[in-house]
Amino acid sequence: MAGMFHELDRVLEQVSRDKSIPKSYLVQAIESAFLTAARKKWGHLGELEAHYNPESGEIELFQFKTVVETVNDPNTEMPANEAHELDPDAQLGDSLGVKMDPKVFGRIAAQTAKQVIIQKVREAERTIISEEFRGRIGEIVTGIVRRFERGDMIVDLGRTEAAVPRKEQVASEAYRSGDRIQGLFVRLDKEGSGPVVVLSRRDPNLVKTLFTMEVPEIAEGIVEIRAVARDPGVRSKIAVFSRDSDVDPVGACVGIKGSRVQSVVAELKNEKIDIVCWDDDPARFVCNAIAPAEVSKVVIREREHAMEVVVPDDQLSLAIGRRGQNVRLAAQLTGWNIDVYSESKIDAISSRARRALTEILGVDDSTAVVFYSHAYRTFEDIARATEEDLLKVPGLGSEKLKIFREKAQKAISDGVSTDALVKGYEREEEAARKEAAQAQAEAEANASGVATAQEETLPEEYVPEASNEKESV
Repeated sequence: MAGMFHELDRVLEQVSRDKSIPKSYLVQAIESAFLTAARKKWGHLGELEAHYNPESGEIELFQFKTVVETVNDPNTEMPANEAHELDPDAQLGDSLGVKMDPKVFGRIAAQTAKQVIIQKVREAERTIISEEFRGRIGEIVTGIVRRFERGDMIVDLGRTEAAVPRKEQVASEAYRSGDRIQGLFVRLDKEGSGPVVVLSRRDPNLVKTLFTMEVPEIAEGIVEIRAVARDPGVRSKIAVFSRDSDVDPVGACVGIKGSRVQSVVAELKNEKIDIVCWDDDPARFVCNAIAPAEVSKVVIREREHAMEVVVPDDQLSLAIGRRGQNVRLAAQLTGWNIDVYSESKIDAISSRARRALTEILGVDDSTAVVFYSHAYRTFEDIARATEEDLLKVPGLGSEKLKIFREKAQKAISDGVSTDALVKGYEREEEAARKEAAQAQAEAEANASGVATAQEETLPEEYVPEASNEKESV
């Protein structure tokens, strides 16, 4: 055991410097480790204590015994005469610590103590790192990729290691050992034996923090990133706002010849970034967010916290984006549910909905238009609306509105629904289109047949010139 703790004080000083761990904590850890090992081996000997002696550079183990007149258990009791040799003032009932002979420290106890010491030093190091990084959550951390463990990327930060878990990695990014990497510090992992610092490459705030580093106006608080939506590795949208009317927030983020945004794009491995202006008006903000598509009209449905965005027919695919990506990111950015329709599609939907209103309520198309334009798209909406809300519809008196509401409620009680009516209208329209297409095909076929018949009934005196020449020969 003496060999294990040889020059222990010098070792503690070196570990304290290398790991930035207070020496007092290491001493406490070693005492605790040694006591754990001792209790495991000699727990039957009663109460034990371990103390580090810096002068001798060794751990001293003390066995506590109670002073008694008659000793029944020599492991936990001592006679008064022995107690007076240790402490002349000892009295019956006192507990005295007796230093145990180091020779009785077995090899197993030493090995156990060594394992616990290593564990305590590791815990101390994790605690120190946790305290150092606690106030840095949300910052960009730079390191070197060292290895991969069960899919997690281990990054060397210098004094410690960080982990980029598999779920925080971007599938389209490939890193190898020795590559430089930047990640957003998202949390401290207090459990497990791995790295304490956890980084992310997927977090939307990574985009925001990178722009803060690249754009001085953001760092100074002149330009603010109000919202971020991200499809990691593919595309991001950020909404920016300027506190100074003389500063263009989009231009500030783009930079001269796109230098600033390109720096961020390069760090994100060519992820596309759309920069749009924040607007307090939700409709304008949604129009900005749906860019690069142009918007013809926006219809707000406050009750569902949703918007219908109408775009020209040739802009529909651009507004929706590949696999719905553009409209999905716009919805994340604005916080509104967004439905995108082409102008022809919305006209057809509007026409069918108004037709259902006229059929159920018994009103003309102009009245149906009034209801529709005030977000009462179906008679179910009218049936569910309060009298107070209905009175906000202009041009209709309270008596008429009451009658319309009663008709709507009766239709519901009769099992009628707008969806069923609209599907019926769609079938009618489809049948009409098929009939029209068939009629057109028949007309074209008839026209083609007439032309063929005319060719077959040419006058007898007509002889093609080539045939005439042949006969002449």
